[in-house]
Amino acid sequence: MKKKKKNNTLRKWAGRLHLWLGLITGIIVFIVAITGCIYVFHDEIKDTIYDYRFVEERNEVFIAPSRIKEIVQERYPGATDDFVLYTGKDRPVAVYGLHEETPYYFYLDPYTGEFLYAQDFTEDFFEIIKSLHMYLLLPQEIGRQIVGASTLLFILMMITGVILWWPKKLKNLKKSLKMKWNARWRRVNYDLHNISGFYLHILAIIVAITGLYFSYDWMKTAIYFTGNLGEDVESDHHIEDIIQKPRISESPIDIAFYETIKLAPDNDMYFVWTEGDHHPVVTGVYPESLDFDHQSNYYFHPQTAELLQKQAYETKSTGLKLQEMSYGIHTGQYFGMPGKVVAFILSLFVASLPVTGFIVWWGRKNRMKHLTR
Repeated sequence: MKKKKKNNTLRKWAGRLHLWLGLITGIIVFIVAITGCIYVFHDEIKDTIYDYRFVEERNEVFIAPSRIKEIVQERYPGATDDFVLYTGKDRPVAVYGLHEETPYYFYLDPYTGEFLYAQDFTEDFFEIIKSLHMYLLLPQEIGRQIVGASTLLFILMMITGVILWWPKKLKNLKKSLKMKWNARWRRVNYDLHNISGFYLHILAIIVAITGLYFSYDWMKTAIYFTGNLGEDVESDHHIEDIIQKPRISESPIDIAFYETIKLAPDNDMYFVWTEGDHHPVVTGVYPESLDFDHQSNYYFHPQTAELLQKQAYETKSTGLKLQEMSYGIHTGQYFGMPGKVVAFILSLFVASLPVTGFIVWWGRKNRMKHLTR
């Protein structure tokens, strides 16, 4: 009897939490999920509609990053150009920068230096969708916190939803897993909310947790230490303290870039990242174009281009690999096209949960009003 009463109390409080958290975060969860759904195939869609996404592949060496930066500066004087990304043998080189406080990606032919396109983040459809997904188009400091908090509450909603779904008697478990498609529309809506939520709750929580990686530093730390079973692996930390030396005549970033290609020649994508004289020049490689996973990194002295540290993907700890996998898992990219399809469907269903849940609540509310008249 006590156990039954305890279970009823748990369901009662789970129901209240589920309801109020749903009403508070429903609109935000819908926006974040539906924009995630739209963004999943952004590369495939942009490849179809934009010519600048491809260049003619040549049996030639890529133009040096210093020259790429010069070309950008000729067109956009004063633009920042700290990050240069060579996206593939048949794709352009992209320079990320701010020009007059507006973020851009500047695209050039990596073999000829021909300027191809300036992607203004404030006007690009998919960048607006990404900003809506991550920050609700609010200032990043504010929007990131709102989305992060809503995601945490969404995880709690999924847990309370499973508690509410769980049948009071185990003999009814099989029945609770089946949709009643031939029932009235209100019942179908209830089943869509209830049963689809149960089937998808584990995947939805995984996607939510990897999404929190982009909102909270503590989640990055939690993923790292979980993967390493609490251990902080020394080799995961890259060198930071740079002893200043006389600058060589050649461009250190060019030497770092070409040395990286020699160190990891069988890769499709390379980047060079600079943060000033007191930080190393960081280069990175990815095995496949536009697939941001299995990253290896190399660190060079900013004045002499001396190789200071190697950090091959194979040598990284499980925790660091999990951190770097967060984007790929969150978007489904890590599992290729099947993963993206699953991420698309999952995002669509998650977006439907606030809608079907609101209909359930509204129907019950009106029914109670009718009964009390």
